[in-house]
Amino acid sequence: MWVNNIMKPSVFDVIVVGGGHAGVEAALAAKRVGVSVALITMNPQTIGRMSCNPSIGGLAKGQMVREIDALGGVMGLAADSTGTQYKLLNKSKGRAVWSPRAQVDKREYEKFIKRYLQKKNVTTIEGEAVSPAVNGGAVLGVNMSNNDQLLCKKLILTNGTFLNGLLHIGDKKIPAGRMGEVRSEGITEALNSLGLKSGRLKTGTPPRLYKNSINWEHLQSIDGDALPIPFSHFHTSFTPTNEPSFAVSTNPLVHQAIWENINLSPMYSGDILGVGPRYCPSIEDKINRFKGRDSHRLICEPEWKNSDQIYLNGFSTSLPESVQLKALRQIMGFNNVELVKPGYAIEYDYFYPNQLKRTLETKNITGLYLAGQINGTSGYEEAAIQGLIAGANAALSAKNHKPLVLSRSEAYGGVLVDDLTTKSTPEPYRMFTSRAENRLVLRFTNASTRLAEKAFNSKLIDNKQYDIMKKQQEEVCKIKEACKQPITPPVANPVLEQISEPEIKQQIKLKELIKRPGVMISMFIPMLVQKPQVQEPYVYETSLEADTEIKYKGYIKRIDKQTKDILKNDSLALDPKTNYKDVEGLSSEAQEKLDLTKPETLGQAMRVSGVSISDVAVLNIYTAKKMRVSRETNR
Repeated sequence: MWVNNIMKPSVFDVIVVGGGHAGVEAALAAKRVGVSVALITMNPQTIGRMSCNPSIGGLAKGQMVREIDALGGVMGLAADSTGTQYKLLNKSKGRAVWSPRAQVDKREYEKFIKRYLQKKNVTTIEGEAVSPAVNGGAVLGVNMSNNDQLLCKKLILTNGTFLNGLLHIGDKKIPAGRMGEVRSEGITEALNSLGLKSGRLKTGTPPRLYKNSINWEHLQSIDGDALPIPFSHFHTSFTPTNEPSFAVSTNPLVHQAIWENINLSPMYSGDILGVGPRYCPSIEDKINRFKGRDSHRLICEPEWKNSDQIYLNGFSTSLPESVQLKALRQIMGFNNVELVKPGYAIEYDYFYPNQLKRTLETKNITGLYLAGQINGTSGYEEAAIQGLIAGANAALSAKNHKPLVLSRSEAYGGVLVDDLTTKSTPEPYRMFTSRAENRLVLRFTNASTRLAEKAFNSKLIDNKQYDIMKKQQEEVCKIKEACKQPITPPVANPVLEQISEPEIKQQIKLKELIKRPGVMISMFIPMLVQKPQVQEPYVYETSLEADTEIKYKGYIKRIDKQTKDILKNDSLALDPKTNYKDVEGLSSEAQEKLDLTKPETLGQAMRVSGVSISDVAVLNIYTAKKMRVSRETNR
């Protein structure tokens, strides 16, 4: 529902500012919980826009998309409806780091998101929000640039890179939120005046190339998986296209062209002061940091089906357009390449996320939530899961219901929020599997097992969605139970011979055979389960999950014990009003860091940098003593 004038109702339960991935998931999550929602955007045409790479998922990111889907979010459905190629990454490594990724049609993705918002009756308002309306430390609404004031109980800011955004192409500086889009002004200053501390970050994007200016004979074709794995749990059929991407590499001539002009890059000239993403460096950074390398791999990805422009993954840059073109034309197959638009860097404001609670509500302003790149993160997926968490919690709070809090032991979304709120971030935060100490149990195949119950209790999924995920979980249990059956040499050995595995000499339980690294349950599915309760593509997926649980049973059991300890510590609440300088026995560093962070639980306090084991012991005793005194006082 599109609205441009004063609206009815004049008071919304939740207002979301920003129509990117965080804003979309926030608005939809709040709507699912059952409150009135408005989404404010400066340009309705750009809602759901993929401003950088034409892909969803990837290392750790694919797990997060699965989690978003298990929590009822739209990103997985949108990706699956518009996907052009699917790959399961890291298959040569352990199951803990297997991650799904899909290339998608950017244009169709946007269309899907807009249709979905309309289908769910999210009120969308075109306009520019300039500041939160706050009274007595609590949100009243939001002030608009046209002097209107929209009222709400809860306000979620998801402004992305638009807060005082500044584009850099060589020495050119263009005030913008993205190329061709106006930036947002006023919100940073307004939040600063309310006591929230901001910083400056930088990110960038590669050039887009005209497809017909590339000699494709010199590039290596990359195909997707023959058996694609979807992001969503809720398909009745799934038959995406499988369009190739293409690999190419830089060479010493490319590096020379860049190195000779590196002083023209605003990162090296001193024009950019914001900190950039360490794990997604520009091509200038790659050449500077890895001087011994003769080449860097680049991937040519179509931006949409039959697209006339190509996204050059791996060549993020802010060099002048002429230098970009000179360097690119040294690449085999790019001799006559032309730019649709150059790569550029963008500086923008963000707010230190340790000023937030685990619900993503600010600590000092009741009813104000921040989600996405405004919290210093990088990536569609990181933004989307924050938006979902913020939207759910804003709506749950508006209804006086229990908040949605994800532990770092049960979701990558929990790891992300815990890292942000506990440690903050000095650079754009990107999720990696290495950030999750319990990554073996945070698999993409068990997101429903981990989160369906919590999603259902928070009204983020309906009965039908819950039943679908429960049925998939039951299928995993059914397969595991079938693996307790004995298998004989005449049945097993033909299969083992095909995969060059040693034959068995006598009858054994199938689960013992499955424990071999080279043996998969899927090889025996036809003789195990005659009538699967689930349809493809979930037949393979449920067998993969059962296989993992059998193979890694010992490790999983050990991690489950660690998880219980984490959850125990995370259940011990700390008083947010505690003055840690008054807590005797804490080190000076711990007092300073704890006063700055104001952790919500003992578990969070343990993860604050500078807090030692002895500090935690002191804090545990202090908290237990306060609880005992409180109980005695209330008798």
